[in-house]
Amino acid sequence: MKHPTRSADLAPPDGLFALKMAIIISLKSIKAKIVFMKKVESKLLNDKQLAQTRELGESLHRLRIARRIKQSEAAVRAGMSRPTVRKIEQGDPGRTLGQLIRYLGVIAPGMTLQQLLQGKDPSVIFLEESERRRRVRDLTEAEKAALDF
Repeated sequence: MKHPTRSADLAPPDGLFALKMAIIISLKSIKAKIVFMKKVESKLLNDKQLAQTRELGESLHRLRIARRIKQSEAAVRAGMSRPTVRKIEQGDPGRTLGQLIRYLGVIAPGMTLQQLLQGKDPSVIFLEESERRRRVRDLTEAEKAALDF
C-alpha cells in the first residue's frame, strides 16, 4: 500500500482533516514570521550603549553577591529561569525593563534603578571595602625568625 505524502492525497470524509491541515500550515507560517521578526538587540546598539547594559548587569550581580543571595534562589523568587537571570547579570540588552525591575525587586525590595546605579547600598559598600587591597607591612626580624625564613 502506497502512503500518501501530501495533504491533497488524503481525502477526508467530512473536510475536518483539510481544515486541520490548513490551520497547521497557517500556524507554521505565523511562527516563521515571528522568528524572523525577532531582533538581536546587541547588533542595534553602539559600543557605549552596550557598555551601559553591561554596567547595569554588573551592578545587579554585585548587589546580589553583596546581599549573599544565590542566583538560583533569586531566579525562583523572580519567577524567571536561571539562564534568564544570568543574561540579566551579564547585561544582555535583549532582556526587558520589566525583567530588570522585577529582578531588582527580589534582590533589594524597595530599591530603584537610580539607587542601584548610584551604588550607595550599604551591602555593596561593605563588599567593596572587603575586596579593597590593603598595604602589608614588612615583617620584623623576630617575626621572620619565628616563621623560619
